[in-house]
Amino acid sequence: MKTRLLFFGAIILCFATNGSTLFAATRNSTNFSLESESFTAGGQLPARLARRQVAGGENISPELHWQNPPAGTRGYALLCIDLHPVARRWIHWLVVNIPTDCESLPEGASGKLMPAGCHELGNSFGDAGWGGPQPPPGSGRHRYRFTLFALKCARLPAGIDSEQELRQAIQGKIAGQADLSGWFDR
Repeated sequence: MKTRLLFFGAIILCFATNGSTLFAATRNSTNFSLESESFTAGGQLPARLARRQVAGGENISPELHWQNPPAGTRGYALLCIDLHPVARRWIHWLVVNIPTDCESLPEGASGKLMPAGCHELGNSFGDAGWGGPQPPPGSGRHRYRFTLFALKCARLPAGIDSEQELRQAIQGKIAGQADLSGWFDR
């Protein structure tokens, strides 16, 4: 009886949240992890990653590497969003169809050194590829969350250009998820 109550309690908790817990059941079941040599987890993103036009950076994408993908992983999708309320979940990087033989992206890979077959889609700035931090002056620290989805499929359909469309396309296809966050302000 206790086991049934715990099970149903977990289901109710899952649906009682804002939807972010919906994907929690597949998260980190195999110690799937995402890390960066460009910045420390929870730390400040270096200025070189920021956009040139306003923030004074070089608009260089960060180095990312991952390990321990879940069994059944056939491809990856990467999403980087700004979680600050002012930004309204601004997309800074959206990459789909990353092959399973890829275990990292070097710093500055966006637009130059991306793995064969993957696609960098549009960010909220209206460009394809990495769009570095550019928070409005005085808005405080903006938190940037990088999420790598391990997928049970090798390819996603073309034309995804929002977080919502990505989440719809990967629903039911997630083998695991790894997250990494950092912050930036000016």
